[in-house]
Amino acid sequence: MQAAVLQAPGKISVEQVPVPQPGAGEVRVRIEGCGVCASNVEPWEGQEWSSWPGAPGGLGHEAWGVVDAVGSGADIAIGTRVAMLSERAFAAYDVAPVEKVVPLPSALDGQPFPGEPIACAVNIFRRSQIEAGQWVAIIGIGFLGAVLTRLASEAGARVIAISRRDESLELARRFGAEVTVPMIDHYKIIGQIGQLTGGTFCPRVIEAVGKQWPLDLAGELVGFGGRLVIAGYHQDGPRQVNVQNWNWKGIDVVNAHERDPAVQLRGLREAIDLVASGRLDPTPLYTGRYTLDQLDEALAATRDKPGGFVKALVTLG
Repeated sequence: MQAAVLQAPGKISVEQVPVPQPGAGEVRVRIEGCGVCASNVEPWEGQEWSSWPGAPGGLGHEAWGVVDAVGSGADIAIGTRVAMLSERAFAAYDVAPVEKVVPLPSALDGQPFPGEPIACAVNIFRRSQIEAGQWVAIIGIGFLGAVLTRLASEAGARVIAISRRDESLELARRFGAEVTVPMIDHYKIIGQIGQLTGGTFCPRVIEAVGKQWPLDLAGELVGFGGRLVIAGYHQDGPRQVNVQNWNWKGIDVVNAHERDPAVQLRGLREAIDLVASGRLDPTPLYTGRYTLDQLDEALAATRDKPGGFVKALVTLG
């Protein structure tokens, strides 16, 4: 089969490798497509702790496709279309434990479904404990921030979307944000949100960028006794935080990256229901379509965000 292999920083090749075989309790999925995650960018650029070459299909973890082989004890029918939680899906096939694949309903037939990032948004939203009427600041409006904007606004919250790009702010308005703020000047933003909220700031702040400045800003925008939710993936090194400020305000700080497989699966099931029921339409967020041999281009677009870009999908079938 064909599989993308990270050969060196900034260099991916498509290689012919053996088709993986499912073991006991596993299923093999013929991949239709896989989303490109922002967390793929740093390994692709060459983190100093990375090693090369990478595993065939490595980095790909937002896949969907059709079950084409099952191992002993895996109770799922061949031909079932599924979303999956796996790790080597930038390839024609990937293997996962049967409990990490979820059938897709007929309502999603013919639609791309990178379930893992939608599941992440669902789990982050749950951990945020957002209530109707609350001011909720969401810092960073990419794919994750846009979905969270929709979930929070549908829950009756008053969403303040903060992002660098004008098109991101327009996207946030389309997904339900009540207020949009350009992420240009740190102290101007703090002043604007303070004035908007009558000096109480926000009971909930979600940082969805994964960089130092947005994390600093999030700590300033959360109000006394509020909840700061870290949704950004901080993988490029340590961070410094103003614990004095956090301590004085008496806030809760939640790292909303779930590692419990049962919680991840719950999020995936809820994500499928959310889209199949029509409560969330992620289609406008899929702004770049690439083939497997264009994965380098997809990663560059994910990093550089050309005009109107939100999320790239790599399609294989």
